[in-house]
Amino acid sequence: MSQLDWQKSSFSGDQANCVEIRTGAAGLVELRESDDGGIVLPTNPAAFADLLNAIKTGELDHHA
Repeated sequence: MSQLDWQKSSFSGDQANCVEIRTGAAGLVELRESDDGGIVLPTNPAAFADLLNAIKTGELDHHA
C-alpha cells in the first residue's frame, strides 16, 4: 500500500459512509471517513491492530 492509496473494506461497496485506511509517513496507519476526507487520524500499527482486535472480538459492541 503506498502513501497515496486509501483503502476501504470490500463490504462497503460503493457506499460513502465508511472508514478508509492507508500507510502514512513514518510507518503510521492513517484513518479517515470516506465522506469527509479532510480529517485524518494517524496512529501506530500496534494501536491499530489492538483496535481491530477489539472490534473483531466484540469488545466495543456496548458503544453501538
